[in-house]
Amino acid sequence: MKTKNFLIASSGIFPYVNNDDTAKLAYKIARSANSKGSQIRMFMPRFGTVNERKHQLHEVIRLSGVNIVINDDDMPLIIKVASIPKERMQVYFIDNDEFFKRKFRFADADQKLFEDNDGRAVFFAKGIVETVKKLKWRPNYILVFDWFTSLLPLYIKTYYKNEPLFHDAETYIVLTDETFKQPLSEKIKDKLVFDELPDEIIEKYNDPTEINLLKNAIDLADGVILRTKNIPDAIAKHLEEKDLKVVDVSGFDLDENEADLKAVIVDAFEEKTPSN
Repeated sequence: MKTKNFLIASSGIFPYVNNDDTAKLAYKIARSANSKGSQIRMFMPRFGTVNERKHQLHEVIRLSGVNIVINDDDMPLIIKVASIPKERMQVYFIDNDEFFKRKFRFADADQKLFEDNDGRAVFFAKGIVETVKKLKWRPNYILVFDWFTSLLPLYIKTYYKNEPLFHDAETYIVLTDETFKQPLSEKIKDKLVFDELPDEIIEKYNDPTEINLLKNAIDLADGVILRTKNIPDAIAKHLEEKDLKVVDVSGFDLDENEADLKAVIVDAFEEKTPSN
């Protein structure tokens, strides 16, 4: 496996999120690629559930200080970093007190989704791109985990379409068992309109359910990584209509079959190296 640059965007990454298969998968894929000499940049929100003292998060001043505009509101972007013990890998935390300080990730104690999850998702996507720009780092592969990160391909292909750092990157959507039942706020369209995204794109968010968020992300992707065999029928049908590369890791026990997972990941991403 030749050296490649992997951008991994997930709502959770082990060990900062525990007891979560998606977080563990993001970590294991990163470790597999890192073990072969690839450069890894991992991004997750700095949820209030993350213990900053325990995990030794610290703010990176040179990367912070950008204001992300969300529907005409200036939202300060704070970037914090932590190193995963013994792995020589860093995680970049996208932080903003209004969006991520609360002690829950996506829903309150009654399991009701936060009404501003749409704005949080937009902020996360934009925050990743702005950080990569400051790092002046060119990813070859972008791995997007589930619905919360699904706006990243959208913004790269539209709002940031003239940013050369992303021009050769291939995007993979990681489909897992993580689900939510309530749709996001319809106000997500207002935010996309404010950012002057194309009308044909905005129309796809008339009904911002998890299924539609993932379908729209798949439309902009080069491939998918399957962590689950329980794909909703609408997603399965959508995939059948697309000519996308599929990497199947649905059968792996992430603790007992890590060597096999590494082999699959190395094989999947060694065929093509986009030019730098």
